[in-house]
Parts: sequence; C-alpha cells; structure tokens
Amino acid sequence: MGKSKRLYIIGAGFAGRTLANEITKKAVFGEVVAFLDDDPEKIGHRIDSIPVLGPIRDVALLLRTNPADEAIIAIPSASREYLKELYLILKAAGFQKIRILPGISQIIEDDAHFIQTRSIDLQDLLGRNPVTIKLKQSLSYVRGKRVLVTGAGGSIGSELCRQLLSGGASRLYLLGHGENSIYQIDRELHLLQEEGVGEKAAIVPIIGELKDADYIDYIFSQLKADAIFHTAAYKHVPMMEANPVAAIENNVFGTENLINAAVKYGVKQFVHISTDKAVSPVSVYGASKYICEQMVLAASRESPACDNGAKNGTSFVVVRFGNVLGSRGSIVPLFQQQIEKGGPVTVTHPDARRFFMTISEACSLVLKTGGVGENGGLYLLDMGEPVRIRDLAEQLIRFHGYEPETEIKIEYIGLRPGERLDETLMSEDEESAETEHSRILQITKKKPVNLDVKKLLNELRPVCKFDPAKPKEYRNAQKIHAVLQTC
Repeated sequence: MGKSKRLYIIGAGFAGRTLANEITKKAVFGEVVAFLDDDPEKIGHRIDSIPVLGPIRDVALLLRTNPADEAIIAIPSASREYLKELYLILKAAGFQKIRILPGISQIIEDDAHFIQTRSIDLQDLLGRNPVTIKLKQSLSYVRGKRVLVTGAGGSIGSELCRQLLSGGASRLYLLGHGENSIYQIDRELHLLQEEGVGEKAAIVPIIGELKDADYIDYIFSQLKADAIFHTAAYKHVPMMEANPVAAIENNVFGTENLINAAVKYGVKQFVHISTDKAVSPVSVYGASKYICEQMVLAASRESPACDNGAKNGTSFVVVRFGNVLGSRGSIVPLFQQQIEKGGPVTVTHPDARRFFMTISEACSLVLKTGGVGENGGLYLLDMGEPVRIRDLAEQLIRFHGYEPETEIKIEYIGLRPGERLDETLMSEDEESAETEHSRILQITKKKPVNLDVKKLLNELRPVCKFDPAKPKEYRNAQKIHAVLQTC
C-alpha cells in the first residue's frame, strides 16, 4: 500500500483515533484524510489535525470517492443493523474496499491496531448484536499459565488463539495435524505480536495426531500445560457418514488420549468444545461428540477437583453450541463459491433451519465459560433463534449484488446422510438454568445418564486399533453402527 491511498475512518472514537495515530506514525498504509462520525459534538472539529465530517450518511454520499479510496469501519460496538446501514452507505458512495475492525470482544482494553482490520464480510452483517465481554478480565485464569489449543489451525481453534493472545498466558501451544493451517495461525499470531496486539506469550506450534496415544502422552510430559481448549474434531457430517471409523478414531479416541494425558500430567483446566449435533444424535459425527461429552463428564466425576475446595486434579468443562458463521467447510463459504461461479446455490430443504453464531462471539463465550465453569459442568451458549438456510442463501446472493432466483438460482437437493431438518440444543431429558452471564446456560440432566462409557470404548476400540484376537472387527463400519445404536 502506498501513501497515495486515501483512507476514511468511520468512527472517531477510541478505536478510530488509535488507528489514525498508528497509520500516521507508520506512513505506509496511506493517508487518513477524514473521520466520518454521527456524533454532533465531534462533527466540525479536528482530531490530531484530521477533520471529523458528518453525519455519515450525508457526507459519504457527497464524497463520491474514487476506487483507490478505502473506508475502515472502526466502531467495534456497532450493532449488526448499523453495520448493514454503514455498508450500504459506503458502497453507494463508491468505496470498493471496505475494511472493518473485529467486534468489541476482540478489542482489549481500548486497544486497536491496523493489522486487526480485514475486508468486511457477510458474517459481519448477520446474526445478533455482538456480546460485550471484557476478555482481559475473563482470561485472568490463564495469566502466567501454559495453554494448549487442539485444532489450533481450525476456525474455532485459531480464533481462540487470537483472543488468548491477550490473556497473559506464558505459553500458547498450537496443536494440530495440518501443517499449513498451523503454520498460518502461528505466523498470524507472531505478526499480531509484532504490531503490538496482545502480550508477549511464547507461541509454540506443534504438529501431531490426537489419536496417537503414545505421542500425546509424550507431548504432555514435556509441555506441562495448565489448561486445554479441545476444539479438534472431524466435523463434516456427510463426510463422516462415509468414514465412520475415522470419526470415532479421531474424535472419540483422540479425546480419550487427551483426557488420560491431562489427568496424568496434572492439567488444571480442560474445556471441551461440543455441538448441538451431539443432542439425540442421528449422525456418526453427532454420536461421536455425544460420547465425547459423556467421557469428559465421566472424567470430571473421577477427578479430585469434584471435591469442593480441592486444589489438585483436573477441572473438566463441556461447552456446547451450534453452527458458527464462516467456519471452514460450512455453508457460507460454500454458498459464496457457488455464487461466484454463477450458481446455483444448493440448499438441502426449503425449511431446513440451523442455529448460528459468529466465530468471535462463540470463542469469547467459550473463554468466559472456561473461567467460570464448574468441574463437571455442561454449558450451552445461547444461540438465539434458528435461521432458515434458504433465507441465509438469499441474503448472501443479495450481498453479492444479485437477485435470488431471477439472477442466481436456488436448488433444493434434499437432506444428505446424517442430516436432519432442524437441530436442537437440548434433549428432552435436559433442562437449562441461567448463569451469571446472560448468554451462557448450564445444562443438567433430569435423570442420570445410563451409559457405561468404559464398556462402550472397549467395544469400539478393536474397530479403530487392530486387535489380533478380533481381526474381523478392524475398520468394520458395520460394527461401529451396531455399537452406536446401543448408546
């Protein structure tokens, strides 16, 4: 970016002023020519010699900018409705490139940096208004600690790492089996640190397989981790229907290896990420996550941490939530690809509905839950009302400047194996109770779960790990399905 680029910062609050100051000092991103703001007390004044113009709607339309001009929305607390309004105003004013700062949950202690900005995306305009969480306060429980994130290169894992960067951890371990994705988040976190984001945690990338028990045991013996956020899992429902053994091997036995290592090496906090598909599961993926929930909760009952006031042992917490917008392999990126090639956009059923939450909000609430959750607690993030997939497809088509059906067709392809029309966040034998945070609920069972986890794992084990005494069970998908039907 050359200095000839003219930058307009939308919002003259703390975030906008911080950005303007950084851009002016570095003199490499471009020149801030004006703030645009709706506050009458700021309009007509200058901030560090930069004029404040407004109201935004009136001034933006008068600017009629050239294609090289760039707008940066620096209002982290803006509602979804206001962001939609701003987006339409800026597009009408001729801005081809519109950047945005992340939500308020990611701006720590009134701190904002240019490197945190990114091109605005539909997921910024969807969903509910952003939750406000004081992350630095919420993350006090990891200050000075060694924190490990499994699946650190994935959508949830990488966002947890970005937010954990500001938590004051002494070390941040990035564990995953994908070399490229771990490389990317490792590099991004180092760049964020170089630009002043977060604290100086040592960042350690680790490539490895959760399903390798010996490896996990060895790694934990070396890392001395204090807290684990377990996000790693095979998640694609139809793909796991076609590969059920891989789903159980990775999700179930990978989690077992983590639990065993956490207990053996004295990890204090274990936060397991679950899904609404674990509720009364109808897919192999959902069943694998249901088993994982029960494994973690069973481990909590055996941990000394279950005794009030106990200082030893591992505290196990499960956090369940629905879909997140824009995650890898989810429908939003798929729809975008289909729109870019001219359609059709494929929807399973006109009445299919799912619960959605932005990645950043989900991760903020997960981190909050990790700090306030009790050992053995099963927590549910409040997902709001379910969204009809057809409506989401239509919004995406319009976001790209097309009209649904007339310009971009929507094609209904039917539910795929393992999918259901509607998801639910709780089963009939569960009930919820409020916690200190309005968007975090605690789930309790109306009656004890009648599942012998150890017996179930022993039945599944020879399918995933070759047993000379049971050679016909190895990689036997029929055996997997037969066992899952009993749980």
